[in-house]
Amino acid sequence: MESKVTWKNRLSFTGSSASGFTVPLGTEPAVGGDNDGFRPMELIAIGLAGCTAMDTISILLKKRQDVTAFEVIAHAERAGEHPKVFTHITLEYQIEGRQINPAAVERAIELSATKYCPAQAMLEKSVKIEHKYTIKESGG
Repeated sequence: MESKVTWKNRLSFTGSSASGFTVPLGTEPAVGGDNDGFRPMELIAIGLAGCTAMDTISILLKKRQDVTAFEVIAHAERAGEHPKVFTHITLEYQIEGRQINPAAVERAIELSATKYCPAQAMLEKSVKIEHKYTIKESGG
């Protein structure tokens, strides 16, 4: 896999990869940016949330869980000093559906964390990652 960033101006870049998609990268004006794109650390958190979300929803659907809405929120804390690495991450899984089995949710999250999600496998070597979930019953 190859990914690249191409400089536009000041501290603005466009990120791209072999998939053909692009993503804007930027930073805040206080450090010389134009506030015109994702911060690189935001993309790492989004990548982690996306990786585990894809695993988890795939497993839940294979377990025939009637999921109607699904979100994963990465709550990432960072060090106050440079290099301002992540110091703690809580992954919050929000599942909505009909008669969702909590054991199925727990197992899906566990399999993502321990077997399938490469982003989680890499990041957990340097930062504590915790998991929590909520299940909301859908009407109808």
